Amino acid sequence: MSFRDLRNFTEMMRALGYPRLISMENFRTPNFTLVAEILLWLVKRYEPQMDIPSDVDTESDRIFFIKAVAQFMATKAHIKLNTKRLYQADGYAVKEMLKITSVLYSAMKTKEMASGDRVEDDNSKFKFDLGSRVADLKTARQLASDITTTGASLYDLLGKEVDLREMRTAAIARPLEINETEKALRAGIKEVLESVEKTKDMLNNVASDETNLEAKIEKRKQELERNKKRLQTLQSVRPAFMDEYEKIEEELQKQYETYVEKFRNLSFLESQLDDYHRLEQERFEETENTLRQMQQKVQEEERRMMKNGVKDSDSDMDIPEDEGSDSDMEDHRPAKPRPIRHSTVAGKGRGGSRIIGTMQGGDSEETEDSEIDVDEDDEDDEEEEENEDLEDENDSLEGSASKVTRPPRGTIRPQLLEESDNDF
Repeated sequence: MSFRDLRNFTEMMRALGYPRLISMENFRTPNFTLVAEILLWLVKRYEPQMDIPSDVDTESDRIFFIKAVAQFMATKAHIKLNTKRLYQADGYAVKEMLKITSVLYSAMKTKEMASGDRVEDDNSKFKFDLGSRVADLKTARQLASDITTTGASLYDLLGKEVDLREMRTAAIARPLEINETEKALRAGIKEVLESVEKTKDMLNNVASDETNLEAKIEKRKQELERNKKRLQTLQSVRPAFMDEYEKIEEELQKQYETYVEKFRNLSFLESQLDDYHRLEQERFEETENTLRQMQQKVQEEERRMMKNGVKDSDSDMDIPEDEGSDSDMEDHRPAKPRPIRHSTVAGKGRGGSRIIGTMQGGDSEETEDSEIDVDEDDEDDEEEEENEDLEDENDSLEGSASKVTRPPRGTIRPQLLEESDNDF
């Protein structure tokens, strides 16, 4: 029995139109009713008028049914069936039924092909396709070669017929010897008797073998019972090391839980550390970028100042923290000439001597009045000069501020480095 035989049998029965669906699992175990039903349907399919009894209830009915089917197939279809395998009604019976189904299936196929060829001939009477007849040409060539070989062999045999005819006629014409015939019959009878004795001995041995097998079976049953009882006792008894095993198992479970917790914490801390390093790296890069930008700005300003012709010196670039008083500013600035009324000679600077007088003489009152007027005029002039000086100083400071916007190199770079250190 093989899977291919079961598959082919089921597919052929489905193609032949068997009304019941046959599964490949039906023949895993003996199923005589199904086998008898299939055999009866195959016989009816081959010869609808054949009448075979379908009673398979008893053992004798089954044997008679199998013999009838095998005899019918041997006489009508020339198919030899193994009755023992058919009686087994399992996968081995499928091989025997496959012989019948294959014949019926091939007949159905040839009929379908013939009808299809007839329809094609009717549809294409005036068409001839050489490509579709290549297989027919090959078969015709093979048949022609077989015919030639069989004809040659037949010719050789017919050539030997003359000698063979004489020998055949001599053998037929020779009279039979009774003694030789008796000897042959006696030898045959002796052989049959010997075979009968052997079968009888085998039957006697079968009885003794049955007793031996029964004794062995009983012994095996007793051993099985003992083993079952022993198994039950072993299952009921608790091992001595089981308590220790359970304790160790509980400790192992606790250790595993702590391990899982520590592993989780460690992974979390590692992720936090990675985030911290990444942030630090980003900060460092930002500070480097800011320092680079500031350095570029300083260099650009230096280039701009160099282009404008500003000299880079400490006296010109230093900006004092305290601007100082107006008196200090006036000391560093040269004094302007002051207009003096009724005076012939005026001194330079604020500390210069003044000569006030006229060419004409007069009363003392007039001189005093003239001196008072001169003093008042001098005070007004001084106030005007101070205002002008303040305006000039403001203008000079605004011009210097517009020209110089930063301290020299030595004063600004340490401040930048201190700010970058604070950022870190």
